[in-house]
Amino acid sequence: MGLFLNRQNDMNNRITELFDIKYPIIQAGMIWNSGWRLASAASNSGILGLIGAGSMYPNVLREHIQKCKKATHKPFGVNVPMLYPNIEEIMDIIVEEGVKIVFTSAGNPKTWTHWLKEKGITVVHVVSSVKFALKAQEAGVDAVVAEGFEAGGHNGRDETTTLTLIPMVKEQVHIPLIAAGGIATGKAMLATMILGADGVQVGSRFVASIESSAHEAFKKVVVDAKEGDTQLTLKELAPVRLIKNKFYNDIQALYKTGPTVEALRDLLGRARAKKGMFEGQLEEGELEIGQIAGLIHDVKPVSKIVEDMMREFEDAKKEASGF
Repeated sequence: MGLFLNRQNDMNNRITELFDIKYPIIQAGMIWNSGWRLASAASNSGILGLIGAGSMYPNVLREHIQKCKKATHKPFGVNVPMLYPNIEEIMDIIVEEGVKIVFTSAGNPKTWTHWLKEKGITVVHVVSSVKFALKAQEAGVDAVVAEGFEAGGHNGRDETTTLTLIPMVKEQVHIPLIAAGGIATGKAMLATMILGADGVQVGSRFVASIESSAHEAFKKVVVDAKEGDTQLTLKELAPVRLIKNKFYNDIQALYKTGPTVEALRDLLGRARAKKGMFEGQLEEGELEIGQIAGLIHDVKPVSKIVEDMMREFEDAKKEASGF
């Protein structure tokens, strides 16, 4: 066991070298939560910070990129859901502003990977299954994020857990593998790396940070969340994990009527996530967070989160080497 763990240093280097970072941790790009303050704080802490473009108009994204460049001289990237309506403009802005790392999600990686790599950009794609991991590898991405269904926000339809997904993907792909979903501690980080991941992507833990752009009321809900307080729902539209509140209860009540997809879409409406996470409307808003919220008990600076994770990671590695 000890010899195996010693080899983890080589595995770490696949991610640290790819992104030129100190620790193999990526702060996830999350709508309404991850603006330039969070991304720059993450990068300044030795990990890779990501700006979440999914909640930004093109001109807002440009502003966040420019502010992030002023706030850090370390590498940072942008997460882009490819279903974004202004995707061409978004990609042009990323190139114009000199961003060198792009994480894509919610779409076919073949659509943009070649174009981005021609511009000298490192491309990573988020997947929820072995099938999509292989497609991303075939498309030429530099790494994949394999995300289990414990994760908050939009999710895979197969409900494959991180513990199951990581070794299955590792068995099939040769490019660097980043684990996501249910990771907020150093012990979880070590566990996924033992299973084959080269690094981790962390979302929910960074929502409850000082630098997160989430509303303070939403951060408090995350800190107060217990086991069972989140649920994956709306699979007919796009599966999403959220905290149970009035909006969630309204969804469940509608399900009892055997609703059409149109009826579900009408209930969802527009800007639910913005209302909940950014504006703090805790009853009518969509409060997206992962199951791991039950282990998040405070709001603290990003630098402290990273420090605590890495300390716990090293301590856990020493403990495990004694088996």
